[in-house]
Amino acid sequence: MSDIVRIKSIEHLTHDVLKIVAEKPTTLSYHPGQAVDVSINKPGWENELRAFTFTSLPDDDHIEFNIKTYPSHNGVTNQLLSLQKGDELIIGGVFGDIEYKGEGIFIAGGAGITPFIAILSLLEKKNAVGGNKLIFANKTKGDIIQHERLQKLLGKNFISILSDEQVEGHEHGFVSAELIKKSMHEGLKFFYLCGPPPMMNAVEKHLAALGVPDTNIIKEGF
Repeated sequence: MSDIVRIKSIEHLTHDVLKIVAEKPTTLSYHPGQAVDVSINKPGWENELRAFTFTSLPDDDHIEFNIKTYPSHNGVTNQLLSLQKGDELIIGGVFGDIEYKGEGIFIAGGAGITPFIAILSLLEKKNAVGGNKLIFANKTKGDIIQHERLQKLLGKNFISILSDEQVEGHEHGFVSAELIKKSMHEGLKFFYLCGPPPMMNAVEKHLAALGVPDTNIIKEGF
């Protein structure tokens, strides 16, 4: 079961991340944190499915994605760069294991922030952001998706770490056990993970070393 939807707007959020807003299929239902298979409704691209996470909320009258593009791969995300308002996407099946279970620490790498944008937007809407923290790893400051918004929403609970440059107000390096430990306290029971596989593997090892039980770790199951 798939739906063809028209793009309402398309713009750059960062040098390589697009924000795409499209019509919402009438039968679509999802919860914040979930993703959907998407393809482009153009000859030769209809069956090239890619999974993108909703950054919109289920109650919105549109759907939105924040998508990192890879022009050098000459694939779907490169094609997205040439799309315009009025072009069409094919929306397929919804899936995903990431959902909000209670206050905790969100740990994201790059485009892995997208499920957490949706979850944090819902919490903001409910005035329930509470003590949730975000550790967000990127290469450079220019790579941070929705930087200003996340900083405004979370304040001191937004911890940015950059691997490729040193910038005041940002940690430098990679997500370490020390950095996670510094952010931990009793009220933050859950750990939400999303990012590139090498980062996820490293973070899971850190959490195990810190004594966090698997039942308290929420991540995408592949």
